Amino acid sequence: MLQRSRSASAAAQEAVDAHQDDGGGQLFGITELCAEFGITLRTIRFYEDKGLLAPRRVSGARVYTRRDRARLALILRSKAIGASLDEIKHFLGLYGDHGEGRVQQMRYVVERTDEAIAELETKRAHIEATLSELRLINQRVREALASQAPKR
Repeated sequence: MLQRSRSASAAAQEAVDAHQDDGGGQLFGITELCAEFGITLRTIRFYEDKGLLAPRRVSGARVYTRRDRARLALILRSKAIGASLDEIKHFLGLYGDHGEGRVQQMRYVVERTDEAIAELETKRAHIEATLSELRLINQRVREALASQAPKR
C-alpha cells in the first residue's frame, strides 16, 4: 500500500509539474494519449467539445503539447474524485494563459481537496462502523450455530 501511495504521489507531482510547463517541447497524438490514459478517442473529443482541451491542428491532425497532456491528466484525476465538468473547467480556467492565476488555482485546489478528504474520511468512518457491526453479527451467529450443533 505504501508503494502504491508513493507511485500515486509521484504521478500527481509529474502532472502538476507538466501543467506548469510552457507547453513547448514534446508533442503527442490523440491515439498516444488514449493509450497512455486508457481512454477512448471519443472521451478526448468530448473534453475538447466542452472547452477543457484545445489541441493544435497540424495538417488536420490533433497535436497535443505536454501542457495539454497535463490538463488531460488533471481532468481525469478530477473526474475520479467526483468533480463536475463545470468545476474542472473553473479550475483549469483559473490558471490563465500564462499562469497568472496559479495562486487562485492553488487556493481552489486546497479548498476542493479539503472537502474531498473530509467527505472520504466520513465515508471511511461509516464503512469501519458497518464492518464492525457486521463482524459482531457474524461472530454471534456463528456462536449460535455452534451451540445448536448436535452433541455426540
